[in-house]
Amino acid sequence: MSNSDLLQRSLAAVWHPCTQMKQHAAAVEGLPLVPIARGNGVWLYDFDGRRYLDGISSWWVNLFGHCNPRINAALREQLEELEHVILAGFTHRPVIELSERLSALTGGELGHCFYASDGASATEIALKMSFHSWQNRGRREKQEFLCLAGSYHGETVGALAVTDVALFKDAYAPLIRPASTVASPDARLAEAGESAVDVARRAAAALESHLERHHERLAALIVEPLIQCASGMAMYDPEYLRLARSLCDRYEVHLICDEIAVGCGRTGSFFAHQQAAITPDFLCLSKGISGGYLPLSIVMTTDAVYADFYHDATSRGFLHSHSYTGNALACRAALATLDIFAEDQVIENNRGLAEYLGDCLQPLAGHPRVRHLRQRGMIAAFDVVSDDPQFSRRFYRHALANEILLRPIGNTVYFMPPYVIGREECEFLVARATAALEAALRS
Repeated sequence: MSNSDLLQRSLAAVWHPCTQMKQHAAAVEGLPLVPIARGNGVWLYDFDGRRYLDGISSWWVNLFGHCNPRINAALREQLEELEHVILAGFTHRPVIELSERLSALTGGELGHCFYASDGASATEIALKMSFHSWQNRGRREKQEFLCLAGSYHGETVGALAVTDVALFKDAYAPLIRPASTVASPDARLAEAGESAVDVARRAAAALESHLERHHERLAALIVEPLIQCASGMAMYDPEYLRLARSLCDRYEVHLICDEIAVGCGRTGSFFAHQQAAITPDFLCLSKGISGGYLPLSIVMTTDAVYADFYHDATSRGFLHSHSYTGNALACRAALATLDIFAEDQVIENNRGLAEYLGDCLQPLAGHPRVRHLRQRGMIAAFDVVSDDPQFSRRFYRHALANEILLRPIGNTVYFMPPYVIGREECEFLVARATAALEAALRS
């Protein structure tokens, strides 16, 4: 079996996500479709034997490398015990243990876990739960939501309401009940003489002004803590989260932290919001929580919100479900992932790894076409000055030719590798990214 055989079969039968399929069909000028045969650690291998260093953890999910032996072993064991059971009226050990361990990681502040399959579903659950919580409290006017400019929280109809990326949203605008937006604290928006903290405070002042005028109708503010990923890895100071938490408390608005991409150690702490020493009302997790193995998402919330639904009337319960809620295999993969965090002291070790990756990237700061080289934890990015509307596609093709998987967001090149990447592999990743950058700028 070869790449070309599988390429033609996939083009005929598989509709790929976030993709203009015609670009794959015209792969010479468009985007090459790469059939992957196997993975090992940070490497992916195609059917022709070529390898690719997975510099984006396969859309930010694969924390501990492909075919991780410890997660594999846990799943084999679970397969012999229980693959799935309905979570309505039944329960099982993996979902109980996962809920308890996640709660403990929040110091017990977020003690209730609700399960789904993907990040967009987690966003919708948090929005519905916030809305329904206010309804159960008799605050029926609180039906609206607030998000940051440039925010991304998923692509289902409900999640698109709080997504501010035109590419994903515009085609479906007639279906969407839009939210309001407030200024982003993106540190790249600093004016002359401003620091990242200054930008955060300026954005928080805009938030305060909006809440002062509209809080009576607002159910929740949703944010991606510290990094707005899909809008170009927009990084901001924790001061914004501290101020937002205080303002939400003052104006009686829920705070939803979407850590689907930035949780699970990506920013240097297990939960990104911990760097601001706050607790949200809702916390959304997905992507890396299962180590990149199985679809799983979780919404965590407080005793206070849980109490709003605790009632004799079924109509006051939280009425949301899907068939695979709390799937035992996915929960077991998540437990194995948490075991690796604990046993390998991942958060502490990642600090040194992140520093080394940053050192490798530092020479790019002086590149004449590079702006805003930035990093927080195991996420690094830089912006490229280019008027070429096809820059991201060109870079992606040249990156594959250089044996690395990197997919720019517009003119932003970013790095989000698995935590098992070694120092030599960091050097390889950055060297090949630099070569791809030069090739993309020449072509």
